[in-house]
Amino acid sequence: MRVVFMGPPGAGKGTQAALLAAELGVPHISTGDIFRANVADGTALGKEAQRYMDAGEYVPDTVTNAMVRDRLTHEDCRPGFLLDGYPRTVEQVAELDAMLRSAGQALDVVVELTVEIDEVVGRLVKRAAEQGRSDDSEDVIRRRLEVYAEQTAPLLTTYSDRGLLMQVDGMGEVEQVTTRLLAVVVA
Repeated sequence: MRVVFMGPPGAGKGTQAALLAAELGVPHISTGDIFRANVADGTALGKEAQRYMDAGEYVPDTVTNAMVRDRLTHEDCRPGFLLDGYPRTVEQVAELDAMLRSAGQALDVVVELTVEIDEVVGRLVKRAAEQGRSDDSEDVIRRRLEVYAEQTAPLLTTYSDRGLLMQVDGMGEVEQVTTRLLAVVVA
């Protein structure tokens, strides 16, 4: 099964993506993990990404796309994968489509974990306080959520138009959300 997993910061996406991937028997592929692995391994792409990260800039799509393309060629991805954090732009959607088409594959489902904004803000403010992250004020968190909504709206529309988008309520206990996810993805 080939799944794209989306959701705003603080939605519990990382936790649910890992649980869902394990249940499906496919790797959970996070772009953050791919970046860190390439940097740690000293790959050419990792060195290029590090230059941007060190300068406090976004890693360009060309580098991100190349890292994802490489990761999807690994043997553990043959039965499928769960992508978390990619694609993030309409251009990346087109690039992912091309990657899959060249491998004779297609996405099975795009899952969006939906949550109540005030609940997410509360979670993130609490997490920031626990981790001593004073830069994560409520205003900053709300802005991050606005940016997420603005940037992902076109992706959600694209995947909805293709009949691939499934929205799952991300509110409640971890087990409840996992049950809802499995009912949608495995159905």
